[in-house]
Amino acid sequence: MRIRGAKRTTAVAVALGALVMPLTACGGSDGGSGKKGNGRAGDGSGSEQARTVDLKHIPDVGDKLRKQIPTDSRQVVAVYGQGKDSADSTIVLYTKSGSTWDKTRSWEGHNGKKGWTTNHREGDKRSPVGVFTLSDAGGVLADPGAELPYTESAGFQAPHYWAKSHWNDFDYVIAIDYNRVKGTSPNDPTRPEGQTKGGSIWLHMDHGSGTSACVSLSKPGMKYLLRTLDPGQNPVVVMGDKADLKA
Repeated sequence: MRIRGAKRTTAVAVALGALVMPLTACGGSDGGSGKKGNGRAGDGSGSEQARTVDLKHIPDVGDKLRKQIPTDSRQVVAVYGQGKDSADSTIVLYTKSGSTWDKTRSWEGHNGKKGWTTNHREGDKRSPVGVFTLSDAGGVLADPGAELPYTESAGFQAPHYWAKSHWNDFDYVIAIDYNRVKGTSPNDPTRPEGQTKGGSIWLHMDHGSGTSACVSLSKPGMKYLLRTLDPGQNPVVVMGDKADLKA
């Protein structure tokens, strides 16, 4: 029997998150203006149920990034950015079965509003290209049955001076382990590689346009990932624009 992710209570992280997260996390994607791009994730109707099984490799991921996927990882969230400067992306969950991969489910979503970069810096509005582990989750809402350790906290709440369309961005989040300390709440502000390297890169709920650096998808998609990503399967995210992914 699997043990569900531990519910974490971190008073310090909550307090710091309430002060720091609105300034540094990726959800303030349009400065609260409410302007939208080509929103596609919406209500989750883009979720693809059909499975593709027995794939030898994760499709459209070249040797450079493929070699960075840990050999013991059996769950991969692949984020296929439409282009170097595009905010549109497709998020696909692959599950390893034996020695091959199965395409489990996919969703339309968004990445950084200015696209992608192989050298992410604070405030560049681009999502970092790479392979990153997925270790911790949380959000404003109660744990929906997450396998990853989950922190429920009002400290995730997007500030209400942002556009109303952004207020629920952080109802559910999964931390992407870029410049952060694993095993802490996603809103822990610690950045081991320094502030200028950027941080607080998350999977979170979509508001219909690009983010400040995160990857966003529908609420049903986030709930599915939270209930499916299992720390025992060593889940990772492989993310980038199509050209960098194939390199």
